[in-house]
Amino acid sequence: MLYMQNSIGQLDISGQGDECESPTDLPTLSTVDGTIRASSSVSNSSPDDSTESPDWNDTEQFPPELNFHQPRMSFNFLVDTAMDTLPKVEELEEHDIQSIKSAEVGAQPDNLAGAPEMVPRKRGRPRKHPLPASGCQIKATKGRSKTGCITCRRRKKKCDETKPACLNCQKNAVVCEGYPPKEIWKSGRQKMADAARTQSLASVPRSLPVLIDGIETELDRRFLDHFVYGFSRVLTLINDDSNPFKEILLPMATQHRGLMHSLMCLSGSHLSGLDPDEKLKDRKYFHFHRAIQDLKDNIVQSSSTAAARGGLIDDEEQLLVEDPIIASTIALSLNTICEGETNGEYRPHMDAARYLLISQQPRNEKFRQFIVEFFQYHDVSNALTSLDRRPALLQEGMRLPAFMPLAPAGMFVGVFDGLFNYISQITQLRDRIRQRHDQGYEPAVDYQTLSESVQIDTAIRAWKASHEPDSANWCLAQLYRQSTWVYLYRTIRPSRPSDKIAMVVDDGLAYLDRLPQDASAYSIVLMPLFLLGCSSFLQEQRDRVRRGFESLKAYSNLRNIEPAFKVVAKVWETMDTNLEDSWDWERIIQGMKMDFLIT
Repeated sequence: MLYMQNSIGQLDISGQGDECESPTDLPTLSTVDGTIRASSSVSNSSPDDSTESPDWNDTEQFPPELNFHQPRMSFNFLVDTAMDTLPKVEELEEHDIQSIKSAEVGAQPDNLAGAPEMVPRKRGRPRKHPLPASGCQIKATKGRSKTGCITCRRRKKKCDETKPACLNCQKNAVVCEGYPPKEIWKSGRQKMADAARTQSLASVPRSLPVLIDGIETELDRRFLDHFVYGFSRVLTLINDDSNPFKEILLPMATQHRGLMHSLMCLSGSHLSGLDPDEKLKDRKYFHFHRAIQDLKDNIVQSSSTAAARGGLIDDEEQLLVEDPIIASTIALSLNTICEGETNGEYRPHMDAARYLLISQQPRNEKFRQFIVEFFQYHDVSNALTSLDRRPALLQEGMRLPAFMPLAPAGMFVGVFDGLFNYISQITQLRDRIRQRHDQGYEPAVDYQTLSESVQIDTAIRAWKASHEPDSANWCLAQLYRQSTWVYLYRTIRPSRPSDKIAMVVDDGLAYLDRLPQDASAYSIVLMPLFLLGCSSFLQEQRDRVRRGFESLKAYSNLRNIEPAFKVVAKVWETMDTNLEDSWDWERIIQGMKMDFLIT
């Protein structure tokens, strides 16, 4: 039912009655600007004239467009003739609008031809954005795209979204930064589940523990490789898998963190001399401090154990320390050689090793054999360049292992076969001669000193190398023999050139020249080369000694070689200016304020 009401009149459309009460008052419908307007049509005939109501089905009086079919309806209009205002059209229901549209299909009447479609105006405030006309496709409003490249979005330009780089950036000669990663929408429950999973994973260790204490970083692994394949060969005569640093010390270090730090510090010191990278130096110092701290912790632990027991500890139990502690002190002594330190930094480490070796015997016999030989070699060599460091070789308690191996099985020349005993005896003779000279006794070389010197000379002449003749180690053994005799000659004979000393120096340099450049024998050449250098009075010999130091430096890259050659050069200078004082190179070194190992 359609109901329209305004200030003008009332239109009542109902389904009752088949005829209009006043056919003569039937309004005329017209459309103006798409709005239905109604006007009252008054007949010229008298109101009393009775006229038969027209048949609504008569097509001659009413065109088909206005044929409303069944049911027939009557229209009652109450028109306010006092006002000429059009009525307001109420909003039609959707199904009514559709019925009106269906009724209008066909030819239009003459008076409605060309008129626009009649659409009732809605009630209330008009729409800001009118509805689209019927039959038109609705175009959805497209928002700003969020799938463009990062560059176009920052420049606020339209992106063609070409992958991997958009053409818009290429056209404008800018670098396309690509596209942001796609974000997958997640509900609140999923986000909470992800957060809980992340928190649970945070409590799980992210990395595996270190396999070996002391080997923790990539630099540590580099130190380890250098120790195994490079550095260990410059410390002993043995240059294969039986090298004691690889066969004895390294397996021991895997079970002892402090010893591993000492070996890695030693390897890092040698490697930093080849590569000046600051990272190598920093990591080397890290291992050095950790090794020192480990030694301190062992001392504190031993003291705490003694205090807990009230000091009632047997001497054997009190002095008992682990073998890796002794090895660690030796390794730290060698570190001063790699660093080229000349201020006596080796002294506390050598003293600790000396004390431990004298006070107790290492538990592992194989390690004991190696460490005693190693220490004695460096201890005796240390006496050649200092005034107060004397070897413990002849002291009570400092003895060679009970099982005396063959000389070829040793890691050094002269220790197991007795040659270092003669060097130690010559050092004692020098101390006696220096003391008599300082006290003003003449002659400084008395008859007792001469008698002992003859005995040492006889022993040196009778000494035989146990290595295979003409091998590299045999040439090295002959070099040691020549340098030991030179050491004796320079101790008891006047410091001046002679044919005897020149001949022995030439023979020693000849044995040095016979050594292959890559021979493992080069690892322990410094001490005999130093003694030959301090006895070279001729310029030709000095040139050969200089080349020997250069070859040794190229092979081992140990940084104590350079200060050793400085001392030799200073002895040469003393020979040329004050010949008599050139024999006492220990005091020359002291005057240079240097203290280092020549091993």
